[in-house]
Amino acid sequence: MLVENSYPQDTRVRNEATLLVSEGYDVSVVSLRSEGQKSFEIVDGVRAYRVPRVELFKKTAGKQPGLLGMLWLKAKALMGYTVEYVYFSSACFVVTLSVFLRRGFDVIHAHNPPDTLFLVALPFKLLGKKFVFDHHDLSPELYMSRYGAQPGMLTRMLGLAEWCSLKLADITIATNESYKSVQIERANKDPETIFIVRNGPSQTRMTPPAASPKLRAMNKCVLCYIGSLNPQDGVDYLLRSLGHLVHTLKRDDFYCVIMGAGDSLEDLRALSKELQLDRIVNLTGFVSEDELQANLAAADICLDPDPASPLNNVSTWIKIMEYMAFAKPIVSFDLKETRVSAADAALFVPVNDEVAFAKAIIELMDDPLRCKKMGEAGRKRVEEKLQWAIVGQNLVDAYRTLLRA
Repeated sequence: MLVENSYPQDTRVRNEATLLVSEGYDVSVVSLRSEGQKSFEIVDGVRAYRVPRVELFKKTAGKQPGLLGMLWLKAKALMGYTVEYVYFSSACFVVTLSVFLRRGFDVIHAHNPPDTLFLVALPFKLLGKKFVFDHHDLSPELYMSRYGAQPGMLTRMLGLAEWCSLKLADITIATNESYKSVQIERANKDPETIFIVRNGPSQTRMTPPAASPKLRAMNKCVLCYIGSLNPQDGVDYLLRSLGHLVHTLKRDDFYCVIMGAGDSLEDLRALSKELQLDRIVNLTGFVSEDELQANLAAADICLDPDPASPLNNVSTWIKIMEYMAFAKPIVSFDLKETRVSAADAALFVPVNDEVAFAKAIIELMDDPLRCKKMGEAGRKRVEEKLQWAIVGQNLVDAYRTLLRA
């Protein structure tokens, strides 16, 4: 498996790798190395090979830039991502070749982005090895959503790399029906070779621990967000909503914990300070698994501020299922695949409407019985349909199909 992220921190990749190990497969993962991690170790039976992280430029603009600032940001992003993708793809090839010569393998399984990892698989395909493309993000839509860009040369280049990945793959993995449709439309993939493997909470997340005593001792309504902190993730929308909640709607009887890391972390901390939210909002950055689960267990209401965008409209978020596994009511913008996932567990508001988002939080803060019913509905839905023990079986079926071919 190849993933341009940290392992085992990447929840989806960890779930897939450990499931395949439990099914008897020998699994190696090539990933980026985070601070304090070893270059090689065995994690829950998975061989983890890690390469140094390279970041050429900061790819966020902080405050809203002007025209020249946005052009410079896009130029830096183009240079930065090009260098980083070439570096990671090259490093993956070197490590993959080493594993091939020392241990051998039957399948290369690439998690995108980047979509350039098909180049790593290509020479091994010529040797008869199988290639699996795990479609986490729609790269053209990711670029447009992150930078507010319109279709153009860059989106066409990204689309070409995506097309090459889909075409080269023996089978593809889609996270939902929307992504499956995209694969069929853009690359004319045979539906029989596409397997939908949804994001779902693992058994660990299905067993909530004791709630954080520190948060419960505050005697306030605890709001919680977990996930990435990048421009497309909408945490700036959340902070502005909380600003309305405090300064316009005059409610400060809450405490919000925002857990996660990403390119926008420092920009979001600056925005929180500007909005005078420091007293009631904690942007923790990366936290340990134990702390994350204890804080999530303490939450009264969970939040999904992903705004409407070409990417977000059709994407499935694992945080939604994790909120539901902990029996938490959710406030979310009304996005297609989020509604499919959360159903009655979420209170949906008009897309990108920060004032409506704030009012929905108040609506749930003032109705504990409704919160309880929503939480129970979400937990039941995850137990019956959406937990990893259920949705992960499609990955097992995908590999059985792949290796029979």
